[in-house]
Amino acid sequence: MMKNTIVLASDNAGKIQEFNEMLHELGIEVKPQGEFNVTEAEETGLTFIENAILKARNACAQTGLPAIGDDSGIEVDYLQGAPGIYSARFAGEHGNNAANNDLLLEKMQGVPTEQRSARFQCVLAFMRHENDPTPLVFQGTWEGSILTEIQGKHGFGYDPVFYVADRDCSAAMLTKDEKNSLSHRSIALKQLLDALRTRDLL
Repeated sequence: MMKNTIVLASDNAGKIQEFNEMLHELGIEVKPQGEFNVTEAEETGLTFIENAILKARNACAQTGLPAIGDDSGIEVDYLQGAPGIYSARFAGEHGNNAANNDLLLEKMQGVPTEQRSARFQCVLAFMRHENDPTPLVFQGTWEGSILTEIQGKHGFGYDPVFYVADRDCSAAMLTKDEKNSLSHRSIALKQLLDALRTRDLL
């Protein structure tokens, strides 16, 4: 296996694409853990950071390659930070974006605009190997609010219900380039990119 391969502890096609677009310039190819038949880690952590490290360590252990664990989600202030680490399975079935968005809109029904503040969080954990004692952790935050209805068809996850004030539209109405310049994941990825560029990590 080439030195410039990193495993992403995810099989989310949207995430894989975003990572490859950002890290391509360094000659790094990011591959989904599914290509290596990695058994998914149990997300037993109580924070994004804990879960990101669990995922990265699990991918390192099963592939022998450096790995990135990505744990991300949306925090809604009116819901006291929910769905948070449970964002992907908010409505019960893991990764059912439509059901998750519908449930969130239902829970926010009738809530006034000034109480609809929310933010996307992304934590990336980079580990060189399974026993790496110092995982590198990068965090990105994207502030916004929850819309009253679904808007837009781009992106994934909660993008159609997340209002981006400085663009006056939902995250799902942004172009790919716009999203890549603003999003929580792009902020964390830029930190990772800087670390990979300036330090001998691979």
